[in-house]
Amino acid sequence: QKMTVKAVKMPCSAPNVYTKVPDGGWGWTIAFAFFFVEALTYGIIKSFGVFFNDLMESFDETNSRISWIISICVFVQTFTAPLSTVLSNRFGHRFVVMAGGVLISTGMVTASFARTVVDMYVTIGVISGLGYCLSFLPTVTILSQYFDKRRSLVTAVASTGECFAVFSFAPAITALKEQIGWRYSLLSVGVLQLSIVVCGSLLRPIIIKEQEEVKAQPPEEPTETKYMLENEQTRTSIESIDSGVEITTSPSNVPGNTKAEPKSEEPKEHVQILVENNSTPPEPKTKLLDFSVMRDYSFICYAFFGLFATLGFFAPSLYIIPLSLSLGIGKDHSAYILSAMAIAEVFGRISAGWVLNKKPIRKIYIELICVVLLSVALFAFPFASEFWGLMTCSIFFGFMLGTVAGTHIPLLAEDDVVGIAKMSSAAGVYVFIQSLAGLAGPPLAGVLVDTTQNYSSAFYSCAAGMVLGAVFLSLVRPCKAGLCQRQQQRAEEGAAEVVPDLPDDFIEMDIGKAENSGKGSDGA
Repeated sequence: QKMTVKAVKMPCSAPNVYTKVPDGGWGWTIAFAFFFVEALTYGIIKSFGVFFNDLMESFDETNSRISWIISICVFVQTFTAPLSTVLSNRFGHRFVVMAGGVLISTGMVTASFARTVVDMYVTIGVISGLGYCLSFLPTVTILSQYFDKRRSLVTAVASTGECFAVFSFAPAITALKEQIGWRYSLLSVGVLQLSIVVCGSLLRPIIIKEQEEVKAQPPEEPTETKYMLENEQTRTSIESIDSGVEITTSPSNVPGNTKAEPKSEEPKEHVQILVENNSTPPEPKTKLLDFSVMRDYSFICYAFFGLFATLGFFAPSLYIIPLSLSLGIGKDHSAYILSAMAIAEVFGRISAGWVLNKKPIRKIYIELICVVLLSVALFAFPFASEFWGLMTCSIFFGFMLGTVAGTHIPLLAEDDVVGIAKMSSAAGVYVFIQSLAGLAGPPLAGVLVDTTQNYSSAFYSCAAGMVLGAVFLSLVRPCKAGLCQRQQQRAEEGAAEVVPDLPDDFIEMDIGKAENSGKGSDGA
């Protein structure tokens, strides 16, 4: 019992220790922090388009070369996801997010003094991009650990910070540019992003101490005394077998050896306690990045879903305004379309969280329906020919994008994919695989637009990627079910081979001892 108390007290006072997932508590503070981290990371990335014209004029560069700033930023953010996982497991989520906030702010502030577009590639693309990765991924991972039943709803609501940021930052930065210029506006954004450090300081680690350990240890003393008393009367004790003590039918169960037994048992029991208590805390340190998820067919299918679906995430928000301008819609009305898309995304995220929070629903199938509808929305854009048609498509797309974008990473914690135990490593590998599409998506759409001289081709390419993503998503559940069945069959085969042998040996030994002792007593 002394050893169990020490094991609980070993961590510093900062972590929250629970017997089960709290579904609240300090988790609400984590959700609050995640809201602002989402706003100051993805919200700023999606609002960066307001600087495009200023950067083209200042650096005398083309639209495509300026667009590489965000492409490099998104690529670095997603490509370095495994590094974020390793650092989080080694140094803790709090330190990593705070370091990410410093990197983001440093990159943005330095970019305000840039003289060439290459300077922007390094400052915003590489430095801030790495900071975005270190800030976002650990925050969403630790938020998933604080919630179980409410995980989908809380994560979806907290992720709306990105949408509110797009809705509010774009006009605010535009107004600020008119007053102080784009360089000082970018400097102000960088200083504002330093508040991610404050959000990171709120991420207290969580430790789940399962009740099984607590229940298994208190009965040790009574079972020990019962066992000694029963040994004097019977060779094998039914109660001691049920209590889980290892040495129930040992060969030394002879009346003459009863005095020596407690001495030999005590060290074994103390060794067991030490192994139980010391094996759990170092576990995250030994496995900084668990690549065993790559052997899980369901995860591989889910990763391919993320790879192809990412093609349809960024391009519409980049090309919706050029598409509307090509249709003869004014700049003001085009901006309204983008704002309507952001507001619809808020409702999409909250609606998806509310639906996925319902108990009897298989979440992976709801996600599949949302991805299919998102593909339909992307196919609908080229058929819009005037303002209200484009507005309808944008609202529908924004809503469906919210249902998928707010849930596809937290869904990794579900048992249909990898489960909460491997969530941290799986998220790192998953986002790393997404990085390929994040880098290739916008330039690919740009090449298609330049080749066809038609913005509709960009939306068709996004829709094709989303359809491929839906195909792989539909395979996740069958792969998981097949894997579980194979593991169950192996376990049953292993149990059939191993289990009958051990009891036979022990029973034969005990029977032999009993016969020998019986003969000895008869001879006496």
